[in-house]
Amino acid sequence: MEKKVTLTLKELKRIHMMHEIQAGRMTAKGAAEMLGLSERQVRRLIKRQREGGDAALAHGNRGRPSAGRLDAGMRERIVDLAKGKYRDYNDCHFQEELAELPEPIQVSRSTLRTIRRAEGVPSPRKRRAPRHRSRRERKPQAGMLLQADGSRHDWLEGRGAWLSLLAYLDDATGEVAWAGFREEEDAAGYFLGLRAICLSHGIPGAIYADRHTIFQTPAAASLEQELAGEQPRSQLGRLLAELGIELIAAHSPQAKGRIERLWETFQDRLVKALREAQASNAAAANRVLESFLPKFNARFRVAPAQPDRAYLPWPADYHSEQFFCFKHTRIVTHDNTIPFDGHRLQIPPGPQRRSYAQARVDVWQHLDGCLEVRYQGKSLVRFRPATDAPLRVGKFTPAPGQTWTQPPATPKVKLHTPYRPADDHPWRQYGQSLKSLKGRKLG
Repeated sequence: MEKKVTLTLKELKRIHMMHEIQAGRMTAKGAAEMLGLSERQVRRLIKRQREGGDAALAHGNRGRPSAGRLDAGMRERIVDLAKGKYRDYNDCHFQEELAELPEPIQVSRSTLRTIRRAEGVPSPRKRRAPRHRSRRERKPQAGMLLQADGSRHDWLEGRGAWLSLLAYLDDATGEVAWAGFREEEDAAGYFLGLRAICLSHGIPGAIYADRHTIFQTPAAASLEQELAGEQPRSQLGRLLAELGIELIAAHSPQAKGRIERLWETFQDRLVKALREAQASNAAAANRVLESFLPKFNARFRVAPAQPDRAYLPWPADYHSEQFFCFKHTRIVTHDNTIPFDGHRLQIPPGPQRRSYAQARVDVWQHLDGCLEVRYQGKSLVRFRPATDAPLRVGKFTPAPGQTWTQPPATPKVKLHTPYRPADDHPWRQYGQSLKSLKGRKLG
């Protein structure tokens, strides 16, 4: 009986390839190219899977720290030297100098380069001249590589506002796997497109995109990320990492020329289809696009070099909403609320604890606009959006009646000042008359 092991998407992809090889639908050489392994290593995986089943492909070092990891003190010392005495040394020279210190530091050049670039210390050597560009051959199988991009254009020819058209293009076939109009090029549009592709076709092997901040964040790593040895990632970069999809960043528009040429064709053909339908907004343009894409793909799709598809089928026990959402973290305040986009959202008492004060919770922005607060893998509360406005990362306005409002301040009570009668008041006259009678004998 096979041992029950929770497998990652990367391991599921390897298992899928092993099954394809055993069924005779794929060769070990083809699987090696898709997995980024040598053919010899693929044969080792085949043998391991035959002897121990699918669970044998789980990595044996899971959960163990790397034996080659630098400790925090050593890394901090390298950073201090890189920013100080050796700031203008190139990576190779810096490595040699570290090895000759009174207390030598033995570390590889690639590790030094990674540490220095992460700390914002560039190499003093000038960049070499760019090489001559040559045509890149298509991938042999559909699903191995998708090119992603957006085009801001006057698609409605003045009948409405400018729109951004987002698309995923299969590199092997030239087929538009998904496309959609958005008010602007945003992460939510790419999330919607990738979700549609994963649920209908499967999980692709790699995404080829430009260096837009939607794909790669320019922010520096936080203290927690540095301590954990993690690099800062955008929401889309985090999603691709969770799905095991490789992100390839293009250095120029010419590098992803196939999808750039797609925009030229769309701006010629799709604009005319929108004009014939008299589309004047994003919703109407998307309806035209639904009928336009099948005809376009049938006209321009090319046959791949290999007929088998490289998409990894979506696992049945994986819930798509756990991946395709924007994920944030918040600290619960003492009044059991969390701040989000200028609002105070109340967390109700749970069945296991009454208060979550000072707890770190996960806040998920789902693609339907709802905001979900989770703690230790369990959902605490969901908040509905106030409008159907397009989803934006970190932006949320809850529906009325769901926000926590500051109670009205207690009005200050003005102390009562005793009444003091004027000097000519009859009461004062009465007091003076009593003083005049004092000491007199009555009768």
